[in-house]
Amino acid sequence: MANLADAISEFQSGGLSQDEFIAQLDSTLTKDSVGSARLLEILGEAHTQMPLPPEVYAEVQRRIEQMGSTNLTQFGGETRLQTTLRSSGNSHHLSAISAQSTNGSEQVKGVGDTLNNRFVLEECLGVGGMGTVYKALDLRKLEASDRKPYVAIKVLNVQFRGNPQSLIALQREARKAQVLAHRNIVAVYDFDRDGAIVYLTMEYLSGKPLSHLLRNKTFKGMPYDEALPIVRGMANALAYAHEHGFVHCDFKPGNVLLTDKGEVKVIDFGIARVFQRPEEESDATVFDPGALGALTPAYASPEMLEHREPDPRDDVYALGCIVYELLTGRHPFNRLSATQARSADLKPQRPEGLGTRPWRALRAALSFDRDARTPTVNRFVEEFAAQPRVTHPRMLIAGGVALAGVGLAALSIVWFRAPGSAAEAPSTSSTPQIAAAPIATPTPTPAPQLSDRVEPPALHAASPVATAAVPAPASAPASAPASAQAPLTPASLAALLAQLPCSALAASGQGRTMKVHGFVPQPDGVATLKERLSTLSGGSALDVDVKPLGADKCDVIQFYAPYWTRNWQAGHPAVLKVKAPDGQLVEGDPLVVSLTTPGFDSYVNIDYYQLDGSVVHMVPGPRAPDNQAPANYAATVGSAGDWVVARPFGTELVVLLITPAPLFSAPRPESEARADYLRALDAGLKQMAGKYGPDRIMADVAELNSRARKH
Repeated sequence: MANLADAISEFQSGGLSQDEFIAQLDSTLTKDSVGSARLLEILGEAHTQMPLPPEVYAEVQRRIEQMGSTNLTQFGGETRLQTTLRSSGNSHHLSAISAQSTNGSEQVKGVGDTLNNRFVLEECLGVGGMGTVYKALDLRKLEASDRKPYVAIKVLNVQFRGNPQSLIALQREARKAQVLAHRNIVAVYDFDRDGAIVYLTMEYLSGKPLSHLLRNKTFKGMPYDEALPIVRGMANALAYAHEHGFVHCDFKPGNVLLTDKGEVKVIDFGIARVFQRPEEESDATVFDPGALGALTPAYASPEMLEHREPDPRDDVYALGCIVYELLTGRHPFNRLSATQARSADLKPQRPEGLGTRPWRALRAALSFDRDARTPTVNRFVEEFAAQPRVTHPRMLIAGGVALAGVGLAALSIVWFRAPGSAAEAPSTSSTPQIAAAPIATPTPTPAPQLSDRVEPPALHAASPVATAAVPAPASAPASAPASAQAPLTPASLAALLAQLPCSALAASGQGRTMKVHGFVPQPDGVATLKERLSTLSGGSALDVDVKPLGADKCDVIQFYAPYWTRNWQAGHPAVLKVKAPDGQLVEGDPLVVSLTTPGFDSYVNIDYYQLDGSVVHMVPGPRAPDNQAPANYAATVGSAGDWVVARPFGTELVVLLITPAPLFSAPRPESEARADYLRALDAGLKQMAGKYGPDRIMADVAELNSRARKH
């Protein structure tokens, strides 16, 4: 039998019975020279195309894992296990990761099995050198009627289970990796064990690894402009991890997912190693996750292969290799390890049609010398994207695959192959209610919206609609007709609008038609606004579109007014809407909002200000920790039923705040007193405005009106 792939194919086609296939399996595995990690990948690929019987899959997997780390090939795309001599204080010990001696009692899990009576392994999604990834049904979520009951589970191979400290190390790294809440990083939830089985749970994504694209025989590279969004997505993930002290250490195409929504997601940060940043003090740990020895020779830097301490420049080298493959369809050093390529004095050839500056950046990233390599991922992507490339006509033909619209993985998470919107907030095992104790004050009634064509004789009237002509003020010379006076502008109205207390107002338009929109206080805010507008000259027709709000919302509106006004003066690029007819919600309805971000990368903050004086942090929050958004991004939050409206009922506010950087260094509680939050917010925004300038801070406010459900 030639190899495992042929043997599986013959069994699946009926050429071999199950007994015959199992009987010849050991001989097949012994003759196959690609190594155990690659054999696991072959098994996974075959199983994905045509599922094997669960007992057959488990038996093949068990026998491959028995091979341990003794039959690894010299190089390739799979992750390898290393037997490494490491220093520990003044003594040395051999940190060898080998397979356990497997007998009939050895635990092996596969499709159809259940972990900890909770996770049912339903489908094999892929196999790598460290473990097998499954689509798993979370029975706890299913019992709670969660709309997204699936997770991705990586079951670690026997080689890793063989280290008695592996669970300790992986649990520690899971806790550290949970800080990596980024739109381009697959979230790791937790590590656990079921007997001898060690596994980790991750978010469930719909898509394929980048390796599937690069290994496609028809793929000959893609144009620079099409590759750039993928490069940015990978770079953003790595840069974010480096900022938090992590080096991936096994960055390769198989650890990059291209989702069905056109997003880029990097996986396996749960086993990344922490590097020592110069400004930090040493923080010794009991177990070094590097002892697990996971790396992929074709993408590992020379320093990683030489067992030096991790450094962000190791990930820069791996990123350079992947970028080169994206542009050309070829590995820069023919898949040789960096040390082999260095010994052979290999030099990467310039990709056809690549501009001078991008090529200079790529060549520096591929340097075999860490000191000569591009120092940071941000520097690499800045230089690589600095100059547009003139695409060669042949490259347009060769670039058979395009990935467009790469951006936010959604403000919430999209699971492996999960249908539904990428913008939905991730659901949890239960559906929490936004509820609060009743308040003593009367419940506000839904506020009417005024959309008035306003002219001075009727500006003081209580009628909801008033229309007349705008005369010149009494102080104007009688000989000066209104038509001869200068028309109003948003700038000329701005100073007057800013003087109305407890309000947020802005003007737009030009010429003889101006529109004033925003929020004013009840009960006389509308009348006061009209009275002040009547004093202005210019002969302009004023279209007033304002909403009166109760005094209990004065602190919120007044706080956000400068940022709200700036947003409208810029053309209202940041938009928030409550997805309900006229903003009317009934008890038990989910709170769902849609949003659009401005034309620059930003961080999204969505807060729900309740009648009881508290504020619920929707984004970022426990259900949607990732709040980084690309330019001009549109999303829907809450459609999974994460927030449900409950008592007290009345008029409440939801606020979208756009910032150029994260507001807080640590997550805030899901709900807190709004006075405390506004104080913390004020300090953070002042500091941010001083650092980045005020123009990148914008706000939008949406009203919701709730009522009890009639029984």
